[in-house]
Amino acid sequence: MPRRRTLSDEQLLAMVLALIHAEGPDAATFAAVAKASGLSGSTLVQRFATKAAMLRAALLHAWDRLDTETARLAGTVPKTPEGAIALLVGLSQDYGDNAAAYGEGLLVLREDFRDPMLRARGAAWGTALTAAIARCFGSATAPETIARLMLSQWQGSLIWCGFSAEGPVAVYVETELRCFLAAIKP
Repeated sequence: MPRRRTLSDEQLLAMVLALIHAEGPDAATFAAVAKASGLSGSTLVQRFATKAAMLRAALLHAWDRLDTETARLAGTVPKTPEGAIALLVGLSQDYGDNAAAYGEGLLVLREDFRDPMLRARGAAWGTALTAAIARCFGSATAPETIARLMLSQWQGSLIWCGFSAEGPVAVYVETELRCFLAAIKP
């Protein structure tokens, strides 16, 4: 009779993600995950077969969480430019006062770029997020173009925040997005 799993896949993948975010993708070895989770290395090999498969599963889990959070936020914000700001600020909340955390996340993004399945998930999220932002500019000329420009401003503000901002990342992002809106108003 097979041994009962002591951690759900969701719990285990959350632990793998925490390790990846704390120490980088290369640190997510079977030995390190076994130590963090209390599971044996052989149990992890049975579940995932390879380190690459474990990393992919964890990052797909992260995309699932991001998709869910994006849909939740998109459903709660008003369909206005202010709503677009609220959506993007909401997606920036996880960084708290630590803009450097975004930079650490770029190591994870590197893994998404390397793997075709993960890259496709990122593209699908980008399409969904662009559509959600565009709905906030529904009456504007070229709402999709405005949405893509706003998303570029958002990502750029996260990078620049790492170099120059003190305090909550969300406050910096909100300020930058308000500047963007002011610049595009006729």
